[in-house]
Amino acid sequence: MSGHKLNTLVLPGYLNSGAGHWQTRWETLDPAFVRVRMPDWAHPSRDAWCRTLDAAVAAAAAPVVFAAHSLGCLTAAFWATQYASAAQLAKVAGALLVALPDPTGPHFPQDATGFAPVPLARLPFASIVVASSDDPYGGVPFSQACASAWGSRWIDLGARGHINADSGLGDWDEGRSWLASLAPSRGVRA
Repeated sequence: MSGHKLNTLVLPGYLNSGAGHWQTRWETLDPAFVRVRMPDWAHPSRDAWCRTLDAAVAAAAAPVVFAAHSLGCLTAAFWATQYASAAQLAKVAGALLVALPDPTGPHFPQDATGFAPVPLARLPFASIVVASSDDPYGGVPFSQACASAWGSRWIDLGARGHINADSGLGDWDEGRSWLASLAPSRGVRA
């Protein structure tokens, strides 16, 4: 294998990702997957989460990719379009954005602040949006609209709920392959 080892920043959503979640399983399988520890999992603030992500990117060796779930996806989008410097953005090879929640939807956590309106500017790195047809937190039209605005590849995973531990994905090798595809010339292993 040639090239640089890709460092993956894991961006969980509201209340963090538990033991059976694909993000946690990926961290267990590969030490290059590092969870970004947000300041308050139960009361997410866009500003606090974006500043925490900015510090994590600054501390990471390039190249970096994001493995984001739910509110972590919105954090990545806000960070990339409103918080990150050009030098920080240059470190990011791509983002796997799974189960986008609609901050104007009826099930969005009321304790989360500052996540609406969602930025609809093109993301300055490669990205893949993965959606479920029966996600209670964000529907197909919302995820397709974000993917289109962000310049992201859009993937329909079928009826898999919120694409979390309850979705029965296990180690979710398909997701890891999509993540690896974001920087194929960098010697990334899936």
